[in-house]
Order: sequence, then structure tokens, then C-alpha cells
Amino acid sequence: NNSRSQRVIWLLEELNLNYEIKKYQRGSDQRAPKELEEVHSLGKSPVITDGTKTIAESGAIIEYLVDTYGNGAWKPALGTDDALRYTHWLHFAEGSLMPPLLLTLVFSSVLRQVPFFIRPIANGISSAVHGKLIDPDLKRIGAYIERELTARPWFAGDVITGADVQMSFPLEAAASRASAFLGPKTREWVAKVHARPAYQRALEAGGEYAYAK
Repeated sequence: NNSRSQRVIWLLEELNLNYEIKKYQRGSDQRAPKELEEVHSLGKSPVITDGTKTIAESGAIIEYLVDTYGNGAWKPALGTDDALRYTHWLHFAEGSLMPPLLLTLVFSSVLRQVPFFIRPIANGISSAVHGKLIDPDLKRIGAYIERELTARPWFAGDVITGADVQMSFPLEAAASRASAFLGPKTREWVAKVHARPAYQRALEAGGEYAYAK
């Protein structure tokens, strides 16, 4: 249900790997069930098990799958400028892009749940935080991404890599929560990702995922 796991399934499809999905549905509190802690002590998704190895965190999973099963593809050659971009975007996705998007989600959730009589106060606080912190950050980040995707078709260079897989979830989330900050090249990139056959197969395998619409 709109999980970061979807991008991992996409990469598994791109690598033509056999895999089995075990689904853990979020509860009403939007948290994963306690059973997931039996797989990894963090109790969060995504997490994969490959033989005796259990790997959590999207970026670590993507790096593991690319390094182990990519056959030299899906990452640039070491020592190149593309390799630097690859590492940058792997970390940028969750380190820089997701925090303001998460704040957007938190404030929208709070506004839906606060009692009616204090809603004007909550709206005022939300507007102030958006105006002074969240929106300027998203504007700057959106412009940066747009410049990068204007300079090259994929995040690390001329070919698709694991960095694109990592960036897919936050940009899909941005298209849903903060679309005004996405430029035309960024929107084209999202559409290009969604059109890939492996991505479409991943949607069929993963189930409900509103961000692909």
C-alpha cells in the first residue's frame, strides 16, 4: 500500500530475478505490523532476504542487488563523473528530497484530524511552516532536479541506473503531494519510468500503488 518496496520490486523485475513477495499491510496508524520485526529488528519495509543475508533500507537494498546481480550494469564505472552522480542521487533521494515531502504529509494528516474548533490555529501553523520552510526547500530542490534532468536523460548519465530506481519513490510522492514544484523534464522522467515494461510488471506483482497513477 504505497510502499517504498515498490521500487525494489521494479529493480528485481529489471534484473530478471526470481523473487517471492511477503506483504505486511500497514495498520490504521500507518505503521507496519509487529510481525515485520521478526524479519528485521527495525520492523520497517522494504527489507529483503537473500539466502542468509537480510538487508533493510532502500538504498542498501538497491546497492546490494546491483552489485550482486547487475552483471556490471545498473551502475557507472568506478572513478567516473557518472559514478559520483550515482552515489549522490542514491543518498539525495532519502536524505534531501524525502524530508520536506514527509513534512507535507505530516501536516496534511494533522489538519485532517484536529478538532474543528482549533483547525484555524492548525491551518495558520501549517501555512507558516510551509511558507518559511517546506515550500522554499521544495522549490530549490525541484529546480535542482530539473536542471540535472535537462542536462542528461537519467540521474547518473546517459543510461538508467540504480540511482533512478532510488529516486522513483520520492518523485512519485512529489507528483502526488507537491506537483507544483516539478518541472517538465522531471515529469517526463517520471512518465518514462512508468512506461518501462519491468515497471509495469512490478505494479502487477506489488499490488495497490497510487503513486503510479
